[in-house]
Amino acid sequence: MKEEDFSAIKRYPIVAYLEVKGFNPVRRTAAYAMYRSPIREETHPSFKVDTQKNLWIDYAEGRGGSIIDLCMRLEGCTLSEAIRRLGQKSSENVVYEHSSVTAYKRTPTTEMANGARRLIEVSDTLPPHLQEYLTRERCINLEKAMPFLCCISYEVRGKCHQAIGFANQSGGYELRDSHSFKGTIAPKDITPIFTDSTEPVCIFEGFMDFLSFLSMKEKVTNRCLVMNSASNVARAIRYLCERHLTSVHTFLDNDDAGRKAVREFVQAGINVEDMSVHYAKFKDLNEFHVTRFREQRKKQRQAEPITIKPRQVKHKIR
Repeated sequence: MKEEDFSAIKRYPIVAYLEVKGFNPVRRTAAYAMYRSPIREETHPSFKVDTQKNLWIDYAEGRGGSIIDLCMRLEGCTLSEAIRRLGQKSSENVVYEHSSVTAYKRTPTTEMANGARRLIEVSDTLPPHLQEYLTRERCINLEKAMPFLCCISYEVRGKCHQAIGFANQSGGYELRDSHSFKGTIAPKDITPIFTDSTEPVCIFEGFMDFLSFLSMKEKVTNRCLVMNSASNVARAIRYLCERHLTSVHTFLDNDDAGRKAVREFVQAGINVEDMSVHYAKFKDLNEFHVTRFREQRKKQRQAEPITIKPRQVKHKIR
């Protein structure tokens, strides 16, 4: 497929696509439209479409993306099939241009030279090396984690890369690879999760800490919020205040940035229980989880009974 055709598909308005599917917004402004989720039944609208950037976000799941991602979810089809179906729809409709969708077009050479990331593809399937990184290095339970993750393919300076992606509420993605790379597909924002659950809200600095929490717990019954950076504490506070949420458990890093964030929550009048005291000897929740998980596995192996294979005695035939 030509790049201009692919760009045209991504510019096909999500609101027009949803209208064809029989979904109409509950509320609409000049910048966005709010829906009751087309993915599941719900009474309160938690599905937002940014009509300027042509991106969607499902707040209840903490996932979002382009119209291609939405088509794959709603129609249960593969990436190539979604592109084919949307290609037919986009050719039948007038596709509008907007300056804010340039993230999906080829980035100018000057920006590419500065290391800007161009999103190529979002897939629900993580390649084996990224799955192995999560399970072996981070001790993450893949079955619990995968509903919140995707594989992001992106381009920098003409080279293609793959990374683990974690969506935020504005349609951007936090990125991690199997080495030491950390990055973002803009825009950067917080990620609310389990928004229909109870207080206190569990606050995490990064998504790897949230995945560690999921792996450690048999069941999560609390609201959760991943800041995706300690610098997003103001956004997290605004989110809490707008929803009259007054009680949080913070699972932040044991460093100056984490402690400063806790103080800001307290100063905002929020009732805070700092959970980092339970892993005070570790850098963050994931490091604590990895250590505890490996110790438990070691004890399990030591407790396993040693089976002695019976010795076979050969009798000499006379």
